[in-house]
Amino acid sequence: MKNYGDVSLFIDGRWQKSSSGKTIDVIDPATEEKIGTVAQAGVEDLDRALAAAEKGFAAWRKVSALERSRILRQAAANLRTRIEDIASLMTREQGKPLAESRAEVFAAAETFDWFAEEARRTYGRIVPARAENVLNLVIKQPVGPVAAFTPWNFPIIQIARKLAAALAAGCSIIIKAPEETPASPAALIQAVVDAGVPHGAVNLVYGVPAEISAYLIPHPVIRKISFTGSTAVGKRLAALAGQHMKRVTMELGGHAPAIICDDADLDAAVKQLGNAKFRNAGQTCISPTRFLVRDKVFDDFMDGLIAFAQGLKIGNGFDEGVGMGPLANPRRIAALEELIADALAQGAELKLGGKRIGNKGYFFAPTILADVPTTARAMNEEPFGPIALVNRFHDVDEAIAEANRLPYGLASYAFTRSTRTATALTQQVEAGLLSINHIGFARPELPFGGIKESGYGNEGGTEAIEAYLVTSLVTQAGG
Repeated sequence: MKNYGDVSLFIDGRWQKSSSGKTIDVIDPATEEKIGTVAQAGVEDLDRALAAAEKGFAAWRKVSALERSRILRQAAANLRTRIEDIASLMTREQGKPLAESRAEVFAAAETFDWFAEEARRTYGRIVPARAENVLNLVIKQPVGPVAAFTPWNFPIIQIARKLAAALAAGCSIIIKAPEETPASPAALIQAVVDAGVPHGAVNLVYGVPAEISAYLIPHPVIRKISFTGSTAVGKRLAALAGQHMKRVTMELGGHAPAIICDDADLDAAVKQLGNAKFRNAGQTCISPTRFLVRDKVFDDFMDGLIAFAQGLKIGNGFDEGVGMGPLANPRRIAALEELIADALAQGAELKLGGKRIGNKGYFFAPTILADVPTTARAMNEEPFGPIALVNRFHDVDEAIAEANRLPYGLASYAFTRSTRTATALTQQVEAGLLSINHIGFARPELPFGGIKESGYGNEGGTEAIEAYLVTSLVTQAGG
């Protein structure tokens, strides 16, 4: 296991403590023990980061697309050689099983590889002119310094998507990473810096989230905002950015429906949806939460899901065979207990779990609730934990109506062998992401983003880099 040390800010090519000397404690969620500290940035530190980002942008935008591509590929290579160290840090501070941490670092490396290629393809175009001596050029240019805000549930990949896209486009960036999981992001930044990014192009800060966002977003140096987190916070940040006409990408919360039809492969549905549900202890924005099961196969699916959940080994992410680690913090325990109590009071049936495990570490039992009224808070608020809400439906139209009932529109899932049903779901389910008969999201080559109150913009596919580019027209007449 890599030793966990105190984490500093990274500004203008140098690791440094905060000007005030203030730090925030970092807690291991599996043991509740303090494992280190992270520097808490103040206004003076943010001013240094802003000046560095401005300087870094002036230098990085001049680097050729070919060279930017080479550096991003080297960053990917660095990550692959450091997977064990970075994954160890992530499991220690976040709690997820070590295998999940390794997979996340590997996914980050793939993301840098993808954007290394996108860096070489930020094409403009020539528009045919109306006169023979006129040339119309449409040019793509980097938008400028970026402020990115990322959460604790996926501390590496959420940064990688923003960082790789910004660098590929020629932008500099200030990343406000999560204070609860600071060491693995710091290791990611070191891997990128070691690849050859110039001083100032990449900066990393931690601190009080509301204070940092309130200072960075309106600042004239910052031209683009990218945020991943809750819908409530995203709305506030989007409103602040709107006051200053800043470009915004928002990847916000969800409440993903999973529709299981009577012609579904139930074994595949149970295994794949079960893995997706309890991955990262359910602390995933695309986690399936509302399981909508055709009444004809409800009992069979329920039996399978219960057996799957009972088969999960719960424990410290470093222990062999652990399938689910702790929640990230004690706030999640209290929130889940409230949601479960409310659902039971309204008539839901507790099929499994429903409570904390032990009294040390933030462990929570995989929980399955059946026949949950739509008035229950859990059916309307993102649970963000290992809770599966399993309800019946009689026909596909009813399932689609429930899937679309909420203002969220991030991920959705379905299992059916019917092409007709799959087509209906494709056309009618209101979500930025729909995966049918498998779990196919979060690949760097695929767009990743929500609609409705789950945000706007994408952080994957060819669409992702566009958010970091501005379009300029140059029309020139000959002499």
